[in-house]
Amino acid sequence: MKVGFIGLGNVGGKLAGSLLRNNFDLTVRDLDQNLTKSFIDLGAKFANSPKELAEQVDLIITCLPSPQICAEVMEGKDGILNGLSENKIWLEMSTTDESEVKRIGKMVIDKKAIPLDGPVSGGCHRAETGNISIFVGGERDAFEKILPALSVMGRKVLHTGELGTASILKVITNYLASVHLVALGEAWTVAKKSNLDLSKTFKGIAVSSGNSFVHETESQVILNGSYNINFTMDLVLKDTGLFNDLANKLNTSLEISPKIVEIFKDAQKKFGSRAWSSMVVKRMEDLNNINFRSNGFPEELVDNEPEEKGYEI
Repeated sequence: MKVGFIGLGNVGGKLAGSLLRNNFDLTVRDLDQNLTKSFIDLGAKFANSPKELAEQVDLIITCLPSPQICAEVMEGKDGILNGLSENKIWLEMSTTDESEVKRIGKMVIDKKAIPLDGPVSGGCHRAETGNISIFVGGERDAFEKILPALSVMGRKVLHTGELGTASILKVITNYLASVHLVALGEAWTVAKKSNLDLSKTFKGIAVSSGNSFVHETESQVILNGSYNINFTMDLVLKDTGLFNDLANKLNTSLEISPKIVEIFKDAQKKFGSRAWSSMVVKRMEDLNNINFRSNGFPEELVDNEPEEKGYEI
C-alpha cells in the first residue's frame, strides 16, 4: 500500500515517522520545506501538490491545524479531490468538525473514493513511538483495508461507526482533557498552600480515584516548570470550540464547558496563543503567588513503553 501524508507538524510528523520507520512506501507534503526535507532524507518521496500526492498513492492522510486549512488542501485547484480516483481512501486524522468531515466526505464519494475520519488521542510522546490511540469512522471494509497502516501509527485502534463518529468522540475526549487540566490547577493550588510534598502528592493522585491520564502526563511537566506538553492554547480553544458548537447543534445546555472556554481564553490572553496549553494552571500560580515546582520531573514527556504493533479494540 502506498501512503501519502500531508501535514508534518507536532502530531502528523510523528505519525508519518512511524509509517516510514515501519517501511511503508511514503510520500509526504508540508508547507515547511525543512520538515519535508527531513523525511526525504530518510527515504520518503515528495509531492509538488496535494493533487499530485493523491494521484500517486492508495491512502491519502491529512493531519492539519484546522478545518479551514483542510478544506483548502482538499478543495483547491491542485487539491486532493482533483487527484482522487476510484477506491482511493482519504483518512482525515486532524481534530475537526464532524459535519465538515461529512461535507468533504460526500465530495470524496463523488470521486468514487472512500472517506474515513481517524483522529488520535494520547499525546505527542505516544504518537512518536506508535503507541497512541486512534479512532476511525467510516466504511468497515475500508477500515480493515488500512488497518496495517493504522496498527503502526497507533497501538489501540477503535472503529467507532459511520463517518464522523470518530471526530465526535475525539472532540469529547479533548474536552474532558481540558476540564481535567483546569481542575488540576486548583488541586495543585490547594496542595501547595497546604504545604504537601508535591512529589508525594503526584504519586497519591496517580493511585487514587482522582487520577486521570492528564494528571499522569501533564502534571509532570507542570511540576518541572517547563509546561512543555507539545500542545498549544490556540489548539485547545479550537477543540473546546468544536465541542461547544456540537452541543449547540444538538440543542444541548451545558454548564461546565462555557467556563472552561472562558478560562482558556483568559490564559491565552495572558500567555499567548502559542503558549503550551498546560500553562493554564499558571493562572492559579500567579493568582495565589505560588509555584508548583518539584524536583525529579521531566522537562518533556517521553514514552518509555516499547513500540508494539497496534490492534483493534
